[in-house]
Amino acid sequence: MKRTVIAFACVLLAGPALAQSLGEKTGVNSALGVAPATADFVKEVAISDMFEIESSKLAEQKGNAQEKAFAQQMVTDHTKTSSELKGLVGNGKVQAMLPAALDSSHQSKLDKLKAENGKDFSSDYESYQVSAHEDAVSLFERYAKGGDNSELKNWAGKTLPALKHHLQMAKELGKAPSVGQSK
Repeated sequence: MKRTVIAFACVLLAGPALAQSLGEKTGVNSALGVAPATADFVKEVAISDMFEIESSKLAEQKGNAQEKAFAQQMVTDHTKTSSELKGLVGNGKVQAMLPAALDSSHQSKLDKLKAENGKDFSSDYESYQVSAHEDAVSLFERYAKGGDNSELKNWAGKTLPALKHHLQMAKELGKAPSVGQSK
């Protein structure tokens, strides 16, 4: 019994350290509330921004009026955060590599959106936007609280309110009958 308790305690204590090394991909960091490593944070933010921009460009073409307005805001805002992140990495204050392309998970979502139209497109775009912004809010909250790079930590804290607003906007997609009408 003592061995089981000791082993369990070791796993609990090692969890945050192991979760850090596993990166964000497993979702363990988020579940444990562990701040991501700087390299993981930069990679996840860059990929998230790329996905937001590319999927929203599709929505500007294929979406309904509400989605087009939302998408335009996403392209503007995520282009800005992407530029700010590149500036932080480029000036040497953040030691991390920026990915050049989407990871396979985000690329497959984008490919699916490219092939869809109408209600199928709207349903998936809206769903992807909610989940992407939930992930982003979690990522930024955790880094703002416990990140190890002060410049990046400060930037994460400043960016967080806009991401929370994006999440609220994403949750409203599909609820209003059309833009400009009250609910």
